[in-house]
Amino acid sequence: DTEGLLRIKEENQKHYRRAQRHQEKKEKIQKHNRKLGDLVEKKTYELKTQYEHLANLRRAHILELTSVIFPMEEVKTSMRDPADVSSESDNAMTSSTVSKLAEARRTTYLSGRWVCDDHNGDTSISITGPWIILPNNGDYSAYYNWVEEKKTTQGPDMEHNNPAHTISAALCYATQLVNTLSLILDVNLPKKLCNRQVKTQQGNQRPYEFCGENLSRHRFTRAVKKLNANILHLCFSQHVNLDLLHPLHTLRNLMYLVSPDTENLGR
Repeated sequence: DTEGLLRIKEENQKHYRRAQRHQEKKEKIQKHNRKLGDLVEKKTYELKTQYEHLANLRRAHILELTSVIFPMEEVKTSMRDPADVSSESDNAMTSSTVSKLAEARRTTYLSGRWVCDDHNGDTSISITGPWIILPNNGDYSAYYNWVEEKKTTQGPDMEHNNPAHTISAALCYATQLVNTLSLILDVNLPKKLCNRQVKTQQGNQRPYEFCGENLSRHRFTRAVKKLNANILHLCFSQHVNLDLLHPLHTLRNLMYLVSPDTENLGR
């Protein structure tokens, strides 16, 4: 029994010494973890500072880009409300009917609710100059109507007064701006739109999406939807207020995106 007791005491001493070594190891690991935690916290702060600096640089580049190369502004048009015109031609219409027609014209069904859009139809948005404009309400039917009419009608068209030319030019500039913004912001766009000459596998030159050959109604509306989707994707990435956006307002959504009031521009 005495020998067994001595043997147990020796084993206990070994375990005690081993426990002391483990305790020292534990303290060293905890000290190392604290150092790593402080280093990670410091690096995280530095990374956050660099992100803020990068965001400010991106913001400055975007504001310079949209003020020098791609300026956009709202252009008031002198269109008369159809309700007013109808009321003049039909004296039997009451004032309440006229007001209801005007209200219906300025109302849009968006995200499951009816919203009032005071800009719908009476303004346009210009890009790169006051002569290149897009209707604010997203109605670009003048383009494919002109294309279809040109197929059936031979003869010179009015180059300077043709709204189809300004629509295609404005959409082409908007495509160039969106592609440039995606590079500056480092955001991958969900839809691919060409704004430069690209060689296809057959060796042919693929022109600009909107400023090349005349697009059919299907190809034109498909390209416009892709452009609007890219713009909305950029707006979502920069946390633009969703209440301001409309899926059909191409240039107005862009204006909200690059506005100096957009707090998260450059994130």
